[in-house]
Amino acid sequence: MDIGRFAIFLKPSSRTRDNAWVPWPHGATMDARLFLPNSMTDHPRFTLNRSMVMLLPEQPFLDWIKAVDPEPVPGLSLEDVRDDASVFLLPSEVADSPETAMRWVEKRWQAFFEFMLGEWFDDSMWPENMSLAMFREWFTPRFHSMVWDMAPESPIMHEDWDDEDDDMPSMLH
Repeated sequence: MDIGRFAIFLKPSSRTRDNAWVPWPHGATMDARLFLPNSMTDHPRFTLNRSMVMLLPEQPFLDWIKAVDPEPVPGLSLEDVRDDASVFLLPSEVADSPETAMRWVEKRWQAFFEFMLGEWFDDSMWPENMSLAMFREWFTPRFHSMVWDMAPESPIMHEDWDDEDDDMPSMLH
């Protein structure tokens, strides 16, 4: 399959329970030119000057969701919670190995913990006594030292989620 022709019809973050891609809905606002075949490489060639950490939720996180959710999702599983897990790009000089990446993440455990909780509920429902030990039980960081750019001709967009008044992303390059 030619992924370039296929990718134009996909919304990158939409997957079904069995991890299959779903068609990009008609009228979607994302710029489809980012997925045109001529903007994608045929094979991994370009890396970014970043490493990647993905925080995979563990069973205690799911148990917390089920305990505090006022409208529980029937059949919510750990696989569901892990689907489309958050990924964080780190400067490669501070995360050049799994050990240094882990130290970097654990120095910022509270910010990461709050971010992950905030993706589900506001802070009124968060556990009262969060700790590094609890963070380690609730999440498993997965480190990847190489981040490949399969669309080097398309600009990387940066969107500031803290600035709610500015709904336009800014280009990094």
